[in-house]
Amino acid sequence: MPAERIQSPRGLRNFINSNIRDSVIESAFRSDIGRNLEVGNISTALSLLDKSFSQEFREYFDSNISDELISPEEIQKKLASMGAETRTKPSLIYMFSQPEKLNLVLITSCGEVVYKSVPSANREELLKVVTEFRDEITKPRVRGTRSYLPSSQQLYKWMIAPLEDSLKKCQTDTISFVVDRGLRGMPFAALHDGQQFLVEKYSLSLMPSMNLTDSRYVDIRNSQVLAMGASQFSELNPLPAVPAEIAAISREWPGVSFLNEGFTLENLKRQHQTRPFGVIHLATHGEFRPGGPSNSFIQLWDSRLRLDQLGDLRLNDPQVNLLVLSACRTAVGDAQAELGFGGLALQAGVQTAVGSLWYVSDEGTLGLMNEFYQQLKTAGIKGAALRQAQIAMLRGEVRLEGGRLRGSSRGEGVELPASLQEFADLKLSHPYYWSAFVMIGSPW
Repeated sequence: MPAERIQSPRGLRNFINSNIRDSVIESAFRSDIGRNLEVGNISTALSLLDKSFSQEFREYFDSNISDELISPEEIQKKLASMGAETRTKPSLIYMFSQPEKLNLVLITSCGEVVYKSVPSANREELLKVVTEFRDEITKPRVRGTRSYLPSSQQLYKWMIAPLEDSLKKCQTDTISFVVDRGLRGMPFAALHDGQQFLVEKYSLSLMPSMNLTDSRYVDIRNSQVLAMGASQFSELNPLPAVPAEIAAISREWPGVSFLNEGFTLENLKRQHQTRPFGVIHLATHGEFRPGGPSNSFIQLWDSRLRLDQLGDLRLNDPQVNLLVLSACRTAVGDAQAELGFGGLALQAGVQTAVGSLWYVSDEGTLGLMNEFYQQLKTAGIKGAALRQAQIAMLRGEVRLEGGRLRGSSRGEGVELPASLQEFADLKLSHPYYWSAFVMIGSPW
């Protein structure tokens, strides 16, 4: 079997119980949102919904970040402006889960606001299917099958199908999800309509809230990259493909790179303050754990950078547009761990972050990251680059063959490290390999 970045999922019972326990403690916000939805006050409900999500992240990070009300009209203007600047057709989908139903609110760049309720997706049943979906994607023994399809298609029917006509009407090509607790650790890219995965139709991202997202557009193709990583650890599993991952990025992008002993907090701070890197890539273990942000961390060579210390890096001065963590994961079914993951870009002070929901095999991560940075050179839009990389993987264009990693572009590919040479040729088309990677924050 390929070397894997091992995951340790919790059981279904703990997942459902922890999330139902959270949802039972209804805040005034949640009650107000529900009441406004019931009487058709969608505009007020939407403003309150965005503010309630903002407040969740603000309280989790103990931060003074703004959580002012934002109106649907303001959101529409932002979407229309970004769409015009990037030549995309973006939409936002808000998901608000109640014990008796799932609420969906769609805002398109065309100016439409659509509300749908899905009673069959009551919270207990919804979380049960979300857990099954993720389990079927990540279980090693079913990786050669499509056992994930029943739950994937059920979730698509609940979450996307009710809004599909409006998405098509506006020719949407980019969807950002602003979602409730219990749903932030779900691989939306792998939702399936019976014919296609969702990622084959749209570029996708996860936003903490619209109010907390820096949506300004910067052409990422002009950026320099600071690439740092570690392949050996004293207490964690080794990541033998990291040197090849760092080398592949450094060959294609201007910037600097550091491996193992050079991957320290002091050096990370020094490099960031010395040169304006638009992209910072960290190839190492990251853990988003239950409890406060101090429990979650990014592993450096000689220390752990806790999530509550991330702001100390001042990645917004000079501004970092993209932070990539290529070997992180969230604790399955824990709402607080999901908050840490979903607020990664916000806490780091960057416009966009990319992280993984579970530990992907070394060769899978190498394949995705190599393809992502290739696509980023031409796409100019971060969400589109991730989408194209994921599509290349699911279509079998990214694969292990003859001891090398092959991608969608012609060429010799990347030579695999000695520890991965022993494995047989392998396609990376199963959603386990590509749907773990999530864009957090602005897709632009």
